[in-house]
Amino acid sequence: MKLAIVGGGINGLSSAWQLALAGHQVTLFERDTLMAATSSASSKLLHGGLRYLEQGEFRLVREALQERRWWLKKAPQLTRRLPILYPVYRDSRRPRWQLKIGLWLYDSFAGRKGIGRHRWLTAGQTLRCSPHLKAEGLTGSYLFFDGQMDDRKLGLWMAAQCSKAGVQLAEHSPVLKVSTDARILLASGWQQYDRVINVAGPWSQQLLAQSGLKQQPLDLVRGSHLLLPPIGRYGHMLEVPAEARIVFVLPYQGNTLLGTTEVRQQLDEPIKCSADERDYLLATYNHYFQPAVQYNSVLADFAGVRPLLGGSENASKASREYQLNWQGQLLTVSGGKWTTARALASQVRQAVSESITK
Repeated sequence: MKLAIVGGGINGLSSAWQLALAGHQVTLFERDTLMAATSSASSKLLHGGLRYLEQGEFRLVREALQERRWWLKKAPQLTRRLPILYPVYRDSRRPRWQLKIGLWLYDSFAGRKGIGRHRWLTAGQTLRCSPHLKAEGLTGSYLFFDGQMDDRKLGLWMAAQCSKAGVQLAEHSPVLKVSTDARILLASGWQQYDRVINVAGPWSQQLLAQSGLKQQPLDLVRGSHLLLPPIGRYGHMLEVPAEARIVFVLPYQGNTLLGTTEVRQQLDEPIKCSADERDYLLATYNHYFQPAVQYNSVLADFAGVRPLLGGSENASKASREYQLNWQGQLLTVSGGKWTTARALASQVRQAVSESITK
């Protein structure tokens, strides 16, 4: 079949690749350049999402852990195994036993595709691994492992797989409207396809709205990150003081990546790190590390908008799952996380295949 994919982020590229491998004629349309928006503004982690276990998202975590291993194996030049510390202090919100259960589940869900089992480190061992951590009140830490990536380069690697599979990649080609009879409107006019897959991420519902079509609830959440000077080779998963939220402090390309925030976002607002977010992230960092860092220590910042399935008042608790919705011959993909892009693409391929036989 002749298929059009709208959106050149990681989910769009992965879907295009899977559909081309299934024998379809695929053209992908991206309004800007590939991997230029949300997909290149992540926390740079290939992970199951340890914190999602608290929300009962066991299926998603299991799937993501399986997919984590695939990315690490297929693109070793752009990915790596990262040791991460979860320090436990006397005033930590989550007790040691709770973390132990979560990490046991994490390792169990990974199964044979695990990349290293967790273990407990004493306070002394923790400080030898991460000497900048504050020692007062530290009882120890859990060491576990996840994957790290260069998200933009890994996405462009997927784009190269698309090209090898015969996908036509059309950058700077905004799709203005879509229709339920599988047409898309470009600046040059309407084009007809057999199926259209709307994988435009945060802009997927906006595209439906400007096409006069029904939309699905979607929470748009801005996540901001700061780049700071290096402090070591271990990553850190840290509780935000007085909150249930988690932030990461990670070594990344010779520096330290600090993030993320979760702030409601409108598409007509600038997608950038606000002064409040910078203060929030620096305050969390300074709660755990010494010496303290100030505004002038920030090397760079970036922000992206994550499209999360709607329905949660608390952005931190919004689901990272994904949904597929048909309207005629138009399939819209909502939600999803970076690590599960290939699994999401497999669902898209299956949905398209089933639509043919109906």
